[in-house]
Amino acid sequence: MSEEFASGPLKGLRILDLTRILAGPTCTQLLGDLGADVIKVERPGLGDDTRKWGPPYLVDSNGNETSESAYYLSSNRNKRSITLDIAKPGGVRLLKRLLRHCDILAHNFKVGGLEKYGLGYSDLKTEFPGLIYCAITGFGQTGPYAPRAGYDFLAQGLGGIMSLTGEPDGEPVKVGVGIADVMCGMYATTAILAALHHREKTGQGQIIDVALLDTQVAWLVNEATNYFLSGTLPLRRGNAHPNIVPYQVFPTLDSYFILAVGNDRQFQRFCKFAGEPKLGRDPRFVTNAQRLLNRNILIDKINELSISKTTAAWIKGLSKLGVPSGAVNDLAQTFKDPQILHRGMKISMSHQSSGSGKVDLLGNPLKLSATPVTYRHPPPTMGAHTDEVLEELLDTDENERQKLREEKLI
Repeated sequence: MSEEFASGPLKGLRILDLTRILAGPTCTQLLGDLGADVIKVERPGLGDDTRKWGPPYLVDSNGNETSESAYYLSSNRNKRSITLDIAKPGGVRLLKRLLRHCDILAHNFKVGGLEKYGLGYSDLKTEFPGLIYCAITGFGQTGPYAPRAGYDFLAQGLGGIMSLTGEPDGEPVKVGVGIADVMCGMYATTAILAALHHREKTGQGQIIDVALLDTQVAWLVNEATNYFLSGTLPLRRGNAHPNIVPYQVFPTLDSYFILAVGNDRQFQRFCKFAGEPKLGRDPRFVTNAQRLLNRNILIDKINELSISKTTAAWIKGLSKLGVPSGAVNDLAQTFKDPQILHRGMKISMSHQSSGSGKVDLLGNPLKLSATPVTYRHPPPTMGAHTDEVLEELLDTDENERQKLREEKLI
């Protein structure tokens, strides 16, 4: 294995990545950040669908848009891209040759999509008994919806999160990013790591069946349990919390701020700082349960108080008192925030297609003391590593690769 990959807690692992869009690439990017060698397999001439999901696109030195969209760039670092047409028998044979050098195969084809090429788990498990085969789909490998194509928006709708999101008198609203996709990728990562641990003990691989809808339902967390216990459908509350009051956004003299009172002592300290200590002793608001019952009355009173100070004044004063509060940043403010910058949540990587020579990306939030994440490869251009990977893993020479190109396999 190249020294480029010899770092991180997952060094020595290799992933054959047949995923695209967001859920699968989120999973494999995270594994790549942790040191795995991720080989991204793309169809010649087409590649990952998200390469075309723009604008915006990366701009080259002449000011022209490249084929690297911001969407694609967001979830494809620490990967090597090869082009390979698995719709052809020769492509399937080549992929199986590559698979002999890999620990994990990840894909997000529809149910039966790889089976028609002889690349389903049942087709591979005898030849590759230690293979961890992660299949990411919209609705899972079984059930009445299994054959359907799945997208983040559909999962958010069917999975109930949109019924909880939005203003009380408004329409249901999806989360502003593809959170069902992202969380599905996170669950898939956890499952792969668990399967690796099992293989370490037994030598056995397995298939992982992970679905957008299942994982979205899983992170309904307290709202689902509220419904189970009460039998009452939760309401959309905008920025308010179903179980804690006050815990929402309030207007200020110059914008908004977040007040997140977690206990009765914090509420009393808030009231004192707001100049209304009696409010903290009012029988209607003394405990969280009482504040929940009298939510609307209390929120109206806090709205009247909150506009008396600036956002900065509220945050500074309440922070000193240990009352959780914060700003509502736009992205420009977010990526100037000293805490976010200190934690490395914005990084820059060199990129051959960029006119500036670099591309700004989100950082990885995991901080491991002995085996930190590394940023080795920027999101690759399509097929940038085809020759490198085929030579490194399969010992192909230039003539053999030229023949594969003539056959339109790579």
